[in-house]
Formats: sequence, structure tokens, C-alpha cells
Amino acid sequence: MKILITGATGLVGTELTRLCEQQGIEVNYLTTSKQKLIKREGYNGYLWNPDKGEIDLEAFKGVESIINLAGATVSKRWTPSYKKKIRSSRLDTLNTLRTGLSQADTSGITSLVSASAIGIYKNSLTNFYTEDSTEISDDFLGDVVQDWEKAVDQIDGLGFKTAKVRIGLVLSMEGGALSEMVRPINYYAGAAFGSGQQWQSWIHIQDLARLLFFVATEGLEGTFNAVAPNPVTNTKLTREIARVLRKPLILPNIPRFAMRLLLGEMSELLFASQRVSSKKIEQSGFVFEYPNIGRALEKLLAKGTEEDSRKGQFTEEYV
Repeated sequence: MKILITGATGLVGTELTRLCEQQGIEVNYLTTSKQKLIKREGYNGYLWNPDKGEIDLEAFKGVESIINLAGATVSKRWTPSYKKKIRSSRLDTLNTLRTGLSQADTSGITSLVSASAIGIYKNSLTNFYTEDSTEISDDFLGDVVQDWEKAVDQIDGLGFKTAKVRIGLVLSMEGGALSEMVRPINYYAGAAFGSGQQWQSWIHIQDLARLLFFVATEGLEGTFNAVAPNPVTNTKLTREIARVLRKPLILPNIPRFAMRLLLGEMSELLFASQRVSSKKIEQSGFVFEYPNIGRALEKLLAKGTEEDSRKGQFTEEYV
């Protein structure tokens, strides 16, 4: 089997590529950088330029499934120009994929799996969201995710199965939010945000890679939440990190206005509350290795020092 991955050099894509290699699955990947082109047995890179709608059609050769993870990180200050990049990096990649698929021989392709995000769900302390929930967030990220999923729907109909995977807070010590939460706690400056009661629907990065692989190889269709079975509040997450690190939490909760001054509009990510269900993917046969936050953090933080040395290497990423 051969899988084509976009965003393969990002945080999630790197873990997924690692899993494919372990499973003996060949990987083609798309990159915008000639310096990142690698050709070796079972792992081959091809150029594309989503800004211009350009793609090397050879990337589709022999491919049975496509996993789309491309998109600029949202964990960067949201200037007006960067907000445009967040949106365009998601829509342009899917539009370019659709163009390439319409021109290439796709007779061997059976499925396309695209990343999405739980940011599509409304901010709520009480709701428990399933994939069938109709309440859609009307903020910036909610609008982006809606358009992102519509772009996936436009590919549906080319003769293969499509799936959208709504990803929650990805826990990894190679990058992303967890390493940023660990740092202040290590220096006795950690604290929950706001009330601390906002829900964090999280997933261990290894489970996320396995889930994406499962959806692709099982040929699942539709929308699936990629979150662990047991969401936690921000207070619980902060306390669990401190427990595993054996550090006390001595500061009061950090108020919303302080983070707004520091991070601008992007600070809303810290206070958003989405309690999201994993039941649908579990009923499809997927089994989480890390269903509980304590075990997940113990595993991640035990090898955090080793993985921390690799942080910052990701340039094309999905967050």
C-alpha cells in the first residue's frame, strides 16, 4: 500500500510518517521546498505550490489513499495578514489537490482523509458535542473550519471515499501547546487560564497518527472527532501536568485580559471550551492507547527531554 501525505514534515505528519514506515506502508509526500525533497525506498517527495495551484501529478502514482494535514499553525499571533494565511493555507491545498486529482489517473485511489478541527463547535461549558451537532461556532476559527470542510466536500464525488477528522488539542513534547504549558510549570509559574473550567478535548499524538491511519486504511467515510474519550477542564490538565512534573502550582489563575494583551485575538484559543465525544470513532473499531490524561502525560513527559531536542524542526504543519 502507498499513502500520499500533505503536511508530512509537520508535527502530526512526522508522527504519521513514522507509523507508516513501521507498518511497511510506502509514503509519497508533497512539499513546497526543493530542499525537503527526498527520494528513497518507500519515501518519496514531490513539489507543489498551493498558492499557484501547481502540483506534480507523479505524486499520485501508485497511491491508494491520501491524508491531508497541510495548514499553517494557528498558534501564532493573528495579524490580519496571518489570518488570511491560516485560511488560504487550508483552502488552497484542498483546491490544488482537487485540481490534481481531476487531471491524474486516480483509478487506484480509494480514499481521501482530511484534517479538520473541533474549533467548528461552539464555545460551551455544558454542551457535549458529537459529529452530528448542528451548533456551529461563529468566531474566526469556526468560519475557517466550515470553509475547510466545504472544500473537502467538493472533492467528494471523484469516485473515492472521503472523511473529515476533527482534531482536538494534540499532546506532544515535540511541539504544539503541551511544551508551552510545561515550561512555566517547570519554573513554578504555571497556572490555569481564566476560570479554568473550560473543557479541553485532547489527544495523544500517537493515538492521532493511529486514528488517521485507521480511517484511511479502513476506508471510513464521513466526519470523525479525533479526541480522547475523556476530556478534562483546563484546571485538571494544568494540575495533572504539575503532578507528573512534581511541581507545585502557587500562582492564581491567569485572567483573560492579561493573555489578550500578550497574545491578541489568538489568546481566545486558551479560553475556548469544547467538550467533544469520541464515541463514533470508537464504535467504528478504533481503540485508544491513551484514553486518560494522566497516563498520556506520564508517557509524554517521561521522554520529554529527548523529544524536546527536536522541537522547532517543523515548518509545514497542521495544528
